[in-house]
Amino acid sequence: MPTLQCSPEGQLHYLVEDFTDPWREVGPILLLHGNAESGIAWYGWVPTLARHFRVVRPDMRGFGASTPMPRDFPWTLDIVIGDFVRLMDSLRIGRFHLVGAKIGGTIARAFAARRPERVITLTVVGTPPPMRAGAAERAPELAEEFERHGVEHWARRTMAGRLGSTFPAEGVEWWIKFMGRTAVSTQIGFMKTIACADIRADLPMIRCPTFVITTDGSGLASVDETRAWQQQIPNSSLLVLPGDSYHVAASHAERCAAATLDFIARNSGA
Repeated sequence: MPTLQCSPEGQLHYLVEDFTDPWREVGPILLLHGNAESGIAWYGWVPTLARHFRVVRPDMRGFGASTPMPRDFPWTLDIVIGDFVRLMDSLRIGRFHLVGAKIGGTIARAFAARRPERVITLTVVGTPPPMRAGAAERAPELAEEFERHGVEHWARRTMAGRLGSTFPAEGVEWWIKFMGRTAVSTQIGFMKTIACADIRADLPMIRCPTFVITTDGSGLASVDETRAWQQQIPNSSLLVLPGDSYHVAASHAERCAAATLDFIARNSGA
């Protein structure tokens, strides 16, 4: 199991997949998963992407097979971004295409703004607004829920809006169990900090070609609300898919992966 000692606090687990023709020189893609997930969340994307690119999918600090974080860990976006920079350095990858889903899209937007020399293109899928009103105020109540009932209880309570009304029941149950494996200590600290991050100042600083994907019935924000922040990013475009899920990277995995490949191809000279 490949790991990187990302800090004294622990290790970062990751996977690298490359099913391209061995005689071709190909570019890398870094995939950043959402809250209470791991790199496994990209299962529906890897077959499409890995035929054309070297795909790197880490388990973010604290999640998946990476070392859980203590409740009082001082989370910041720059710490999380720094983990991913060190990972790509360890793989001898300088510049790459960056894709983020849900809160991974928040991290990815900050990443592209703060480390522009590393990011060729940016794709964010089903990601929240740059500041989520009320998120900080709700964090103590959520922390109490996690302490009393665990992460699976929260995942089950909130899953309907996440995956939408047409996702198969078996798939919903899989996602609940998958997210429910997250360490409570990680989740409490993460929800108080990264999930409440304000990246409004980062948006105008993103200079790479940027692709935003949402659904027309997303519970995170309306299309107009998403378009409002998307248009603050220079050289960006918006794709709206039909549906009522906000985790569109899961509910529309193949469609999103194909659209991302097309976007990268159109911006290959970035």
